[in-house]
Amino acid sequence: MSAIKRIISAQQAKRGKVFDIGIQLLIVFSAITVGLETLPDLSMEARRLLHRIEVIVIGIFTVEYLLRLYLSERKLRFIFSFYGLVDLIAIAPFYLALGLDLRALRGFRLIRLTHLLKMPRYNQAVQRLRVALGTVKEEIMLFFCFALFLLYLSAIGVHYFEHPVQPELFQSVFHSLWWAVVALTTVGYGDVYPITVGGRVCAFLISLIGIGIVAVPAGLIASALTTTRERER
Repeated sequence: MSAIKRIISAQQAKRGKVFDIGIQLLIVFSAITVGLETLPDLSMEARRLLHRIEVIVIGIFTVEYLLRLYLSERKLRFIFSFYGLVDLIAIAPFYLALGLDLRALRGFRLIRLTHLLKMPRYNQAVQRLRVALGTVKEEIMLFFCFALFLLYLSAIGVHYFEHPVQPELFQSVFHSLWWAVVALTTVGYGDVYPITVGGRVCAFLISLIGIGIVAVPAGLIASALTTTRERER
Protein backbone atom coordinates (compact mmCIF):
# COMPACT_ATOMS: atom_id res chain seq x y z
CA MET A 1 0.00 0.00 0.00
CA SER A 2 2.89 2.36 0.65
CA ALA A 3 4.01 2.04 -2.98
CA ILE A 4 0.48 2.79 -4.20
CA LYS A 5 0.32 5.79 -1.90
CA ARG A 6 3.57 7.18 -3.30
CA ILE A 7 2.25 6.76 -6.85
CA ILE A 8 -1.11 8.38 -6.15
CA SER A 9 0.45 11.27 -4.25
CA ALA A 10 3.09 11.68 -7.03
CA GLN A 11 5.96 11.07 -4.60
CA GLN A 12 7.40 8.66 -7.16
CA ALA A 13 8.13 11.10 -9.97
CA LYS A 14 8.04 8.76 -12.97
CA ARG A 15 5.21 6.44 -11.95
CA GLY A 16 3.27 9.30 -10.40
CA LYS A 17 3.47 11.27 -13.64
CA VAL A 18 2.32 8.25 -15.67
CA PHE A 19 -0.61 7.85 -13.26
CA ASP A 20 -1.54 11.54 -13.54
CA ILE A 21 -1.39 11.51 -17.35
CA GLY A 22 -3.46 8.33 -17.45
CA ILE A 23 -6.18 9.86 -15.30
CA GLN A 24 -6.18 13.03 -17.42
CA LEU A 25 -6.60 11.01 -20.62
CA LEU A 26 -9.37 9.02 -18.98
CA ILE A 27 -11.18 12.22 -17.98
CA VAL A 28 -10.97 13.63 -21.52
CA PHE A 29 -12.03 10.28 -23.01
CA SER A 30 -15.03 10.17 -20.67
CA ALA A 31 -16.06 13.68 -21.69
CA ILE A 32 -15.87 12.70 -25.37
CA THR A 33 -18.07 9.66 -24.84
CA VAL A 34 -20.74 11.90 -23.28
CA GLY A 35 -20.81 13.84 -26.55
CA LEU A 36 -20.86 10.69 -28.67
CA GLU A 37 -24.00 9.49 -26.90
CA THR A 38 -25.89 12.50 -28.28
CA LEU A 39 -25.39 11.43 -31.93
CA PRO A 40 -28.87 10.84 -33.42
CA ASP A 41 -28.05 7.82 -35.61
CA LEU A 42 -26.10 5.88 -33.02
CA SER A 43 -26.79 2.15 -33.11
CA MET A 44 -27.81 0.15 -30.07
CA GLU A 45 -24.51 -1.75 -30.18
CA ALA A 46 -22.60 1.52 -30.02
CA ARG A 47 -24.74 2.76 -27.15
CA ARG A 48 -24.14 -0.44 -25.22
CA LEU A 49 -20.41 -0.10 -25.86
CA LEU A 50 -20.43 3.49 -24.60
CA HIS A 51 -22.32 2.38 -21.51
CA ARG A 52 -19.73 -0.33 -20.81
CA ILE A 53 -16.99 2.27 -21.22
CA GLU A 54 -18.77 4.53 -18.77
CA VAL A 55 -19.03 1.72 -16.22
CA ILE A 56 -15.29 0.99 -16.57
CA VAL A 57 -14.36 4.67 -16.23
CA ILE A 58 -16.58 5.14 -13.18
CA GLY A 59 -15.13 1.95 -11.73
CA ILE A 60 -11.59 3.30 -12.07
CA PHE A 61 -12.57 6.64 -10.54
CA THR A 62 -14.34 4.84 -7.70
CA VAL A 63 -11.31 2.66 -6.95
CA GLU A 64 -9.10 5.76 -6.99
CA TYR A 65 -11.42 7.58 -4.59
CA LEU A 66 -11.61 4.61 -2.20
CA LEU A 67 -7.82 4.19 -2.29
CA ARG A 68 -7.28 7.86 -1.47
CA LEU A 69 -9.83 7.57 1.34
CA TYR A 70 -8.22 4.40 2.71
CA LEU A 71 -4.67 5.78 2.52
CA SER A 72 -5.64 9.13 4.02
CA GLU A 73 -4.54 9.58 7.62
CA ARG A 74 -7.50 11.87 8.33
CA LYS A 75 -10.38 10.30 6.43
CA LEU A 76 -13.08 12.72 7.49
CA ARG A 77 -10.88 15.65 6.57
CA PHE A 78 -10.23 14.10 3.15
CA ILE A 79 -13.95 13.53 2.50
CA PHE A 80 -14.79 17.19 3.09
CA SER A 81 -11.65 18.59 1.46
CA PHE A 82 -11.92 20.33 -1.91
CA TYR A 83 -10.44 17.50 -3.96
CA GLY A 84 -12.24 14.89 -1.88
CA LEU A 85 -15.58 16.52 -2.71
CA VAL A 86 -14.56 16.85 -6.38
CA ASP A 87 -13.71 13.15 -6.58
CA LEU A 88 -17.01 12.27 -4.94
CA ILE A 89 -19.01 14.54 -7.26
CA ALA A 90 -17.30 12.94 -10.26
CA ILE A 91 -18.68 9.49 -9.43
CA ALA A 92 -21.87 10.24 -7.48
CA PRO A 93 -24.17 11.04 -10.47
CA PHE A 94 -23.60 7.58 -11.97
CA TYR A 95 -24.67 5.79 -8.79
CA LEU A 96 -27.55 8.18 -8.20
CA ALA A 97 -28.82 7.53 -11.74
CA LEU A 98 -29.01 3.80 -11.08
CA GLY A 99 -31.89 4.34 -8.70
CA LEU A 100 -33.88 6.63 -10.99
CA ASP A 101 -36.40 6.07 -13.70
CA LEU A 102 -34.67 5.49 -17.06
CA ARG A 103 -36.31 8.59 -18.49
CA ALA A 104 -34.42 10.65 -15.91
CA LEU A 105 -31.04 9.37 -17.09
CA ARG A 106 -30.96 11.98 -19.84
CA GLY A 107 -30.63 14.68 -17.23
CA PHE A 108 -27.47 13.06 -15.88
CA ARG A 109 -25.56 13.21 -19.16
CA LEU A 110 -24.35 16.72 -18.55
CA ILE A 111 -23.79 16.07 -14.85
CA ARG A 112 -21.36 13.32 -15.83
CA LEU A 113 -19.11 16.04 -17.19
CA THR A 114 -18.17 16.66 -13.56
CA HIS A 115 -15.32 14.26 -14.40
CA LEU A 116 -13.63 17.36 -15.80
CA LEU A 117 -13.46 18.80 -12.27
CA LYS A 118 -10.84 16.16 -11.48
CA MET A 119 -8.47 17.57 -14.09
CA PRO A 120 -6.85 20.31 -11.95
CA ARG A 121 -5.53 17.75 -9.48
CA TYR A 122 -3.30 16.21 -12.15
CA ASN A 123 -2.38 19.29 -14.15
CA GLN A 124 0.55 21.38 -12.91
CA ALA A 125 -0.38 24.24 -15.23
CA VAL A 126 -3.81 24.50 -13.60
CA GLN A 127 -2.16 24.43 -10.19
CA ARG A 128 0.10 27.31 -11.22
CA LEU A 129 -2.93 29.22 -12.47
CA ARG A 130 -4.68 28.66 -9.13
CA VAL A 131 -1.65 30.01 -7.26
CA ALA A 132 -1.40 32.98 -9.62
CA LEU A 133 -5.09 33.83 -9.18
CA GLY A 134 -4.67 33.63 -5.43
CA THR A 135 -1.76 36.06 -5.65
CA VAL A 136 -3.61 38.78 -7.57
CA LYS A 137 -7.19 38.15 -6.45
CA GLU A 138 -7.33 41.36 -4.41
CA GLU A 139 -6.13 43.49 -7.33
CA ILE A 140 -8.60 41.80 -9.70
CA MET A 141 -11.50 42.29 -7.28
CA LEU A 142 -10.56 45.95 -6.81
CA PHE A 143 -10.40 46.48 -10.57
CA PHE A 144 -13.78 44.82 -11.17
CA CYS A 145 -15.38 46.93 -8.45
CA PHE A 146 -13.92 50.05 -10.05
CA ALA A 147 -15.09 48.89 -13.51
CA LEU A 148 -18.64 48.27 -12.18
CA PHE A 149 -18.64 51.74 -10.64
CA LEU A 150 -17.63 53.32 -13.96
CA LEU A 151 -20.20 51.18 -15.77
CA TYR A 152 -22.95 52.44 -13.48
CA LEU A 153 -21.87 56.06 -13.94
CA SER A 154 -21.88 55.55 -17.71
CA ALA A 155 -25.39 54.07 -17.53
CA ILE A 156 -26.53 57.15 -15.61
CA GLY A 157 -24.95 59.35 -18.28
CA VAL A 158 -26.59 57.40 -21.11
CA HIS A 159 -29.97 57.70 -19.40
CA TYR A 160 -29.49 61.43 -18.83
CA PHE A 161 -28.67 62.12 -22.49
CA GLU A 162 -30.86 59.52 -24.23
CA HIS A 163 -34.06 59.46 -22.20
CA PRO A 164 -35.38 62.77 -23.58
CA VAL A 165 -35.00 61.60 -27.20
CA GLN A 166 -35.55 57.82 -26.76
CA PRO A 167 -37.82 57.48 -23.70
CA GLU A 168 -39.18 54.09 -24.77
CA LEU A 169 -35.69 52.53 -25.00
CA PHE A 170 -33.90 54.22 -22.08
CA GLN A 171 -36.80 54.32 -19.62
CA SER A 172 -34.72 54.32 -16.44
CA VAL A 173 -31.15 54.11 -15.20
CA PHE A 174 -31.55 50.36 -14.83
CA HIS A 175 -32.75 50.00 -18.44
CA SER A 176 -29.69 51.99 -19.44
CA LEU A 177 -27.52 49.81 -17.21
CA TRP A 178 -28.80 46.69 -18.94
CA TRP A 179 -27.97 48.27 -22.31
CA ALA A 180 -24.51 49.18 -20.99
CA VAL A 181 -23.88 45.57 -19.91
CA VAL A 182 -25.06 44.28 -23.29
CA ALA A 183 -22.81 46.78 -25.06
CA LEU A 184 -19.93 45.92 -22.74
CA THR A 185 -20.14 42.20 -23.54
CA THR A 186 -20.57 42.93 -27.27
CA VAL A 187 -23.73 40.82 -27.51
CA GLY A 188 -25.96 43.68 -28.64
CA TYR A 189 -27.84 43.40 -31.93
CA GLY A 190 -27.69 47.10 -32.80
CA ASP A 191 -31.42 47.64 -32.22
CA VAL A 192 -30.73 50.02 -29.32
CA TYR A 193 -27.99 52.61 -29.60
CA PRO A 194 -27.39 56.22 -28.49
CA ILE A 195 -28.05 59.01 -30.96
CA THR A 196 -26.98 62.06 -28.94
CA VAL A 197 -23.40 63.29 -28.62
CA GLY A 198 -23.38 62.78 -24.84
CA GLY A 199 -24.81 59.28 -25.16
CA ARG A 200 -22.18 58.33 -27.72
CA VAL A 201 -19.42 59.63 -25.43
CA CYS A 202 -20.78 57.42 -22.64
CA ALA A 203 -20.92 54.48 -25.06
CA PHE A 204 -17.28 55.16 -25.92
CA LEU A 205 -16.39 55.01 -22.22
CA ILE A 206 -18.28 51.72 -21.94
CA SER A 207 -16.22 50.33 -24.82
CA LEU A 208 -13.01 51.36 -23.05
CA ILE A 209 -14.22 49.64 -19.87
CA GLY A 210 -14.88 46.49 -21.92
CA ILE A 211 -11.33 46.52 -23.26
CA GLY A 212 -9.93 47.10 -19.78
CA ILE A 213 -11.93 44.23 -18.27
CA VAL A 214 -10.04 41.87 -20.56
CA ALA A 215 -6.64 43.57 -20.70
CA VAL A 216 -6.00 44.48 -17.05
CA PRO A 217 -6.82 41.09 -15.43
CA ALA A 218 -4.96 39.33 -18.25
CA GLY A 219 -1.86 41.40 -17.52
CA LEU A 220 -2.10 40.79 -13.78
CA ILE A 221 -2.54 37.05 -14.22
CA ALA A 222 0.28 36.83 -16.78
CA SER A 223 2.64 38.62 -14.41
CA ALA A 224 1.61 36.37 -11.50
CA LEU A 225 2.06 33.24 -13.64
CA THR A 226 5.57 34.36 -14.58
CA THR A 227 6.42 34.92 -10.92
CA THR A 228 4.97 31.53 -9.95
CA ARG A 229 6.95 29.71 -12.62
CA GLU A 230 10.16 31.46 -11.55
CA ARG A 231 9.53 30.39 -7.94
CA GLU A 232 9.12 26.76 -9.05
CA ARG A 233 12.42 26.90 -10.90
